[in-house]
Amino acid sequence: MLGKLSLSAIPLHDPIVMGAVSGSILLGLVILVLITYFRLWKPLWTDWLTSVDHKKIGIMYIVLALVMLLRGISDAIMMRAQQAMAAGASQGYLPADHFNQIFSAHGTIMIIFVAMPFIVGLMNIVIPLQIGSRDVAYPYLNAVSFWLTAAGAVLVMVSLGLGEFSKAGWSGYAPLTEQQYSPGTGVDYWLWAFQIAGVGSLLTSINFLVTIIKMRAPGMTLMRMPIFVWTSLCTAVLMVLSFPVLTAALGLLTMDRYLGMHFFTNTLGGNMMLYANLFWIWGHPEVYIVILPAFGIYSEVVATFSGKPLFGYTSMVWATAAIMVLSFSVWVHHFFTMGASPAVNIFFGITTMIIAVPTGVKIFNWLFTMYRGRIRFATPMYWTAAFIATFAVGGMAGILLASPASDYVLHNSLFLIAHFHNMLIPGALFSYLAGFTYWFPKAMGFRLNEKWGRRAFFGWLIGFYLSFVPLYILGIMGMPRRMVHYDNLAWHPYLIVAAVGAAVITFGVACQLIQLAVSIKERHAARDLTGDPWGGRTLEWAIASPPPIYNFAHIPEIRDIDAFMEMKENGAAYRRPEGYTDIHMPKNTGAGFINGALAFVFGFAMIWYIWWLAILCALGILVIMIVRAADDDTHYTVPAAEVARIENQRYQQLASAAASA
Repeated sequence: MLGKLSLSAIPLHDPIVMGAVSGSILLGLVILVLITYFRLWKPLWTDWLTSVDHKKIGIMYIVLALVMLLRGISDAIMMRAQQAMAAGASQGYLPADHFNQIFSAHGTIMIIFVAMPFIVGLMNIVIPLQIGSRDVAYPYLNAVSFWLTAAGAVLVMVSLGLGEFSKAGWSGYAPLTEQQYSPGTGVDYWLWAFQIAGVGSLLTSINFLVTIIKMRAPGMTLMRMPIFVWTSLCTAVLMVLSFPVLTAALGLLTMDRYLGMHFFTNTLGGNMMLYANLFWIWGHPEVYIVILPAFGIYSEVVATFSGKPLFGYTSMVWATAAIMVLSFSVWVHHFFTMGASPAVNIFFGITTMIIAVPTGVKIFNWLFTMYRGRIRFATPMYWTAAFIATFAVGGMAGILLASPASDYVLHNSLFLIAHFHNMLIPGALFSYLAGFTYWFPKAMGFRLNEKWGRRAFFGWLIGFYLSFVPLYILGIMGMPRRMVHYDNLAWHPYLIVAAVGAAVITFGVACQLIQLAVSIKERHAARDLTGDPWGGRTLEWAIASPPPIYNFAHIPEIRDIDAFMEMKENGAAYRRPEGYTDIHMPKNTGAGFINGALAFVFGFAMIWYIWWLAILCALGILVIMIVRAADDDTHYTVPAAEVARIENQRYQQLASAAASA
């Protein structure tokens, strides 16, 4: 009836795990009590869980990313603490099996359930506003994509207290993920969480690709699109081309584990190197999937806070396109050590060095944008300035690893771990936090507290250098990665410094939570319905903050790259239109949430071999898709009179703000 599921699946013998599970359950109960006490269930369902509004879906993506960030950083702290303690005679506090699960979960969470939902959330909030659209092309599909991502994240969290997580690393190399070497449920949790969230990401990419190509405002040609839209477009192309490869690789692995096939084992005709190639054909474009939109965020921030148009717009567009193409030509550098021929390694070493060129173009463009600009060091600009310097350091380490000979020595050491984090933390996470601060007033109507924002920034920056510079040194000293214990006491001081760095990053995360709480309490700088709290240059700043449900009462006509600046210069930015018309908007629906819930239960049932439940959930998903597709009543109308009332209120506030100024 329940397959492999039994009470023995609960790790009652592990006090660390049970403490984390108990704390999570207690926190969940507190949240449920608060929702019930303040009677929030109805608005939570009608306004959020069933929403197809791109802005609310974007906010939910970011909330999911922040929750998973706390889990991912908790895993990082545990790893750093273990390695700081487990020297010589001391074995530390984590058993080897638990340590293996932690580093596997950390990588999976930070890439798939932090970086991906964070950037997709920002894209959801901003892209329709920047291109002059009222929503994405497929609002219902957007909701389904979010709830599939959330379902994958919940599966990872459930593995904490029911069964185990994978011990084979976030990349799941064969043959470690085969039944012979991983007979438990850990790899299955990893596999189904990855697969379900991956389908959600693929649907998202299709949605944004169509939205950007087909739903731009009149006059917004491709070469008038904001850079963030360009980087998001290239990201969508990468996702459309790469995620099906991941889906196929995980599908073959599923058949290996569930049907006894041998695609990735060197018996009966299998080949474990097939998995490495398939995974990294997705995996290296994935690095640019999370970094290219980050480059777009930095471009928006630099232009705004330098008070200048972005330097070299055209070269920035072509550099982005070049990175998009070249990202599919470098995947083998992830396994230079696995026995490819010298000719193959040389080819991929050269392409790896070439891809640094368009990235260098972007850095010079940002520097020239700041040159002779009126730079304002608000919090988003702090993140951006720190990124440029730190990313350049990581790039130089990357050039070293692009040489197959030096990579052969350094690949399996902590040097590679330091480089990888040196690219993704400043390159992606810093940008997401910059974009979170920059567009927060656009989404919520008030700014985040600057004082606590700066404290969070310095906590992250100082903690980053303390955490990862020692790992570069340890890598050169020869310390392998993924070590739960070591006898070389010369490594110990550096690992203590790295643990201190993790603590300082934790301080930065705490400051961000405090910043959010303080800002909500104070409504810092008050609600700003003028729509332009930072003096931005692109179209999203021309509308109210937060925007009305329909975004634009009239779809604007675009005449320039910096659309909002052009509208301000010709006096059209806040000009009251002559009249309004009815606006048709998509209706909320619970089908997306139910699909996500069924996908979670389906994944859980497949993990524990509860076949009847998996079949019922698969049929339920199919029925909901058919019923939703046959539903003709999917839109509602905002009457012109209601549009006029909302817009008149806004223009009265604009006039009041102008008079007080």
